[in-house]
Amino acid sequence: MAQEKISGHAKVETSNFLMVLLILIVVSIGGLVEIVPLFFQRSTTQPVEGLKPYTALQVVGRDVYRREGCYNCHSQMVRPFRAEALRYGPYSVAGEFVYDHPFQWGSKRTGPDLARVGGRYSDDWHRTHLINPRDVVPESNMPAYPWLERNAANAGTVQAHMRGLRTLGLPYTDEEIANAPEDLKDKTELDAVIAYLQVLGIHRK
Repeated sequence: MAQEKISGHAKVETSNFLMVLLILIVVSIGGLVEIVPLFFQRSTTQPVEGLKPYTALQVVGRDVYRREGCYNCHSQMVRPFRAEALRYGPYSVAGEFVYDHPFQWGSKRTGPDLARVGGRYSDDWHRTHLINPRDVVPESNMPAYPWLERNAANAGTVQAHMRGLRTLGLPYTDEEIANAPEDLKDKTELDAVIAYLQVLGIHRK
């Protein structure tokens, strides 16, 4: 009895190796088609009007924000849905984040989104809220961060950090980097976090 010839389709379906290989090729091509054009699209590579790199104090505040794991409960991306825009403000666009390395978009909201929190509350409100959230929001389940008020803002590494950000494309000048330690003089980590929060989303209202 002559052996039945196996079709190419059957070979793929019966070979784990071929199936995995072809899936990887298809996914890779699809990913490249979706991702590569974004590197050349102006709206994703150019900052929105008025956007500036973080100051030395804001850089340190952002580091503290990440160190304390704030991104685990707060996202920083308003999705393009009516309900979100009504609650938080205009939906986020890529041009707002060209100076963010890494992004803090997040995917979980135990607490509210912070993409538009800049300027919404006073510095004193943020200070009280971070030291003991329940003093301003009685039902809050956010932990308190009283030690931020006692810790001095770290001026020892900020220059190296800013130089590293400059290699990623942030337009820091030599003067801005040289003056960074002085900008942090007599500042606490609490001051730094507040400075960071107060600039979030202010360039797109």
